[in-house]
Amino acid sequence: MARIAGIDLPKNKRGEIGLTYIFGIGRSRAQYILDKAGISYDKKVNQWNDEEQTAIRNIINEEIKVEGALRSETQMNIKRLLDIACYRGLRHRKGLPVRGQRTKTNSRTRKGKRKTVAGKKKVAKK
Repeated sequence: MARIAGIDLPKNKRGEIGLTYIFGIGRSRAQYILDKAGISYDKKVNQWNDEEQTAIRNIINEEIKVEGALRSETQMNIKRLLDIACYRGLRHRKGLPVRGQRTKTNSRTRKGKRKTVAGKKKVAKK
């Protein structure tokens, strides 16, 4: 089993897919890493030998910010927006969508489960 950047990569997946299990590495970056290491995309993770794993580890450590460092940088960027109280920071603070999406009907992911508000009772006319 290959363990890179503190993540156990799935054994039976192709190399380019297996690397995407690491936070901060997507398909294109995985392909870049494998190209630089000289490994085929189709080679399964459990077929990598120790030299190939070491080459991949070195490329990731030297060139790419992943996992904890990337998560902390993202959190620091959000905190900076909150501190300067810009529009994006206020949206983060209120838990609303940050990038201009509509909120009247959608955005349940950011707002959470619906909180039903009862309507006004109609007064009967005499």
